[in-house]
Amino acid sequence: MATQTLSRRVAPQVSDYVLIWRYVPLILIALVFVLPILFMVFSSLKPDDQLLRDTASLRAFLPVGDLSFQNYADAFERVPMLTFVGNSVFVTGVTVLLGLVVNSMAAFSFALLRWRAKNTVFSTILATYIVPFETIAIPLLLIVNTLPWIAIGDAGITVTQGWLNTLHVQIIPWIASSFQIFLFYSFFKDLPRELIEAARIDGANSFQIYWRIIMPISGPVLATAAILRIIDMWNQFIWPLMVVQSEQVRPVMVGLQYFFQLDTAWGEIMAYLSTLTIPVLIVYLLLQRTFIESIASTGVKG
Repeated sequence: MATQTLSRRVAPQVSDYVLIWRYVPLILIALVFVLPILFMVFSSLKPDDQLLRDTASLRAFLPVGDLSFQNYADAFERVPMLTFVGNSVFVTGVTVLLGLVVNSMAAFSFALLRWRAKNTVFSTILATYIVPFETIAIPLLLIVNTLPWIAIGDAGITVTQGWLNTLHVQIIPWIASSFQIFLFYSFFKDLPRELIEAARIDGANSFQIYWRIIMPISGPVLATAAILRIIDMWNQFIWPLMVVQSEQVRPVMVGLQYFFQLDTAWGEIMAYLSTLTIPVLIVYLLLQRTFIESIASTGVKG
């Protein structure tokens, strides 16, 4: 009897040690990702001289010293922050919304419809994913520089030549994505075929099946594709740097160059980067549960 009582008392202690050893590596991994964010945020509140001194110690990760929001005010004075942020929000939002529709429709046709040569076309699309952007950057630049565009302004409807220094040159080339098509395809191919067959028996056409049946149950993959695309478009730098010269249509990442032109103000740079990072973190936190569900599972839960 005494032995049983002793084993009951010891068992929880052993399980606690096991639990600790499980969470210690997870905490260390989390610190690897969290500490750079803390350094950026807290450095944005410090003057440059204190910021550089603190980098030699753990004070760099702590909100200590002379803290203020002066760096944020100076950053807004140095660059037209609202213009850059507005451009990035518009470009990112439009690209993500159009990309979700276009890429999901393409994946729907590959996964759930029957037509000739679809496997060949699908394989060709996937093959483009391994081609680095630097390989096609110059040819793509030459193409968009010769394309016409219909502009509506005070002078009425006019046709302009070339897409440079516009917002749509930052949107249209990035709507279609081979990775997103593959992501949607992987989700759609595991859906039960009975859904499609039942809808066709009821007289639904392919678009009605896609819009009314497939899309309402595709929340996890939509959230995953949206998060990944938001991060990708928000961090665009090389392409906007190549095609945009006007300050009115520049995105936020290109605006980072302003801080290295005259004198390098590291506090202002940290403030600028913090302003760019916080919106992405908020979007991820809002969609993280759906994102994790999509990554952790495939198919439909019965």
